[in-house]
Amino acid sequence: MRTLEFIAETDGERIDKAVTTASDGEITRSYAASLILNGSCKVNDVVVPKNYKLKKGDAVCMEIPEPQNPEIQPEDIPLDIVYEDNDLLVVNKPKGMVVHPAHSHYSGTLVNALMYHCGESLSGINGEARPGIVHRIDMNTSGLLIVAKNDIAHRGLAEQISVHSFRREYEAVVCGNIKEGGTVNAPIGRSKSDRKKMAVTAENSREAITHYSVIRNYSAYTHLRLRLVTGRTHQIRVHMAYIGHPVAGDDVYGNGKPASLNGQCLHAKIIGFVHPVTGEYMEFESELPDYFKKFLRSIE
Repeated sequence: MRTLEFIAETDGERIDKAVTTASDGEITRSYAASLILNGSCKVNDVVVPKNYKLKKGDAVCMEIPEPQNPEIQPEDIPLDIVYEDNDLLVVNKPKGMVVHPAHSHYSGTLVNALMYHCGESLSGINGEARPGIVHRIDMNTSGLLIVAKNDIAHRGLAEQISVHSFRREYEAVVCGNIKEGGTVNAPIGRSKSDRKKMAVTAENSREAITHYSVIRNYSAYTHLRLRLVTGRTHQIRVHMAYIGHPVAGDDVYGNGKPASLNGQCLHAKIIGFVHPVTGEYMEFESELPDYFKKFLRSIE
C-alpha cells in the first residue's frame, strides 16, 4: 500500500478527476472512482464520495494498493496484431471477444491472449485484472485498441486519453435515415432505472461529445462515420439511441434487430496517437470486418 497526498489548489474540481491529475495519469479516473467508493480516499481526514468537489486548501489523502499480479491464465488465442514494438501494440479485436476477465468471462478474453503473447511484458497500472489495457471496447464492438507493454507507455497513453487528444473514429450502421452529419453533445452517466446501463443524464454524469457524418443512406438504415471527442462507456451506442437512431443490432440500447448481427454493428476503424516514448504521431486503420460488410450487402 502506498499513499498519494496533495493539497487542492482550486475550488470545484471533482475528487476523482483531481486524483488522476495529481497522480500524473498513473491512476485513471475510473480507478480513482472505484478506490473512493471503497473508502480509500479522505479529504481533511473524512471519507468522501466520488462526486465530492474540492475546496481550495483541502488536504487529500488516498491509499493506493500496489499493483497485483493478476491470476490470469495465458491462452494461446490468435491475435490480429496491427503494430508492435517494445512499448505498446495495436490489436484489431474481433466482434464477440471480451477485453478483460470479468463476471462470467474468465477465459477467452483479449487479456488471456495477451498474457500468452507478451508474457510479463504488460503494464501493471490500475491494480486490476487487466494488464496492459489502457482503454477498452465492448465485447460486440470490433476494431482497434492499444495495449501498453510497460507503465511508462501506459501513463503516456492514459494522459492523451484524459485530454482527448486521441483520434478515435468508428463506423456504424444505425436504424432509420439520417440526412446529414452533426454532433451529439450530451452528458453520460449511470442510468437510474438500470445500473447496468448508461444514459444521457444531468446527474452524476460526465461530458460526452460525438461527431458523426453520413457515409450512405439505405431504406431503413444509415451507414455512419463517427468521431469521439470523449470516450465514455457505451458512448456511441447511448448517443445514437438518444437521437432516435440506435446502432443496428444493439440489444441493450436498441431493439436488438436484426438478430443475425448478434450484437451492435459498430467498428473501431481508426486510431491515432502520439507514441508515449518516441514522440512520433502514429495512426492505424483497419478494414471493415466480414460481419459488417455482409450486413451492408444485406440491406442494399
